[in-house]
Amino acid sequence: MEQRTKIKAESGGQDLMITREFDLPVGLLFEAYIEPELVEAWMGTKVIKLDSKKHGSYHIQTSNPDGQVVFQADGVIHELVPNTKIIRTFEMLGTPFGVQLELLQFEALGDETSRLTMHVVYESGAQRDQVLQMGYVQGINMAHNRLQEVVHSSR
Repeated sequence: MEQRTKIKAESGGQDLMITREFDLPVGLLFEAYIEPELVEAWMGTKVIKLDSKKHGSYHIQTSNPDGQVVFQADGVIHELVPNTKIIRTFEMLGTPFGVQLELLQFEALGDETSRLTMHVVYESGAQRDQVLQMGYVQGINMAHNRLQEVVHSSR
């Protein structure tokens, strides 16, 4: 099965360029990143806090069926331009991975289609490569497939 989310990682670099086209209007794609209910639905995680504004912040967590928290992440939103751009940090808590910088660009391709371009910068090339070895490519493809499905069905 073709992976619709494309990831480019140049050898020796410490960043990723990620692109994905969605069968969604750009406004709905953008909402999937700023509306807590939509974020929870497609990410399968609980949004503890999502202050979607410039200088806002967020905190998400995932629990197992026994209620134990198995994943937590948080970050700061540095810039948010509706339907256009989000610049934020992302940090997985309790892991050796440091903070990453994420630049998300939203682009309308037509009335019902859009493109998301993510530029993700890690603290080092070694850290980026370690994340890629942990199944990141498959994971983000699954997440973006879920985003498409959830947001499309919410219309």
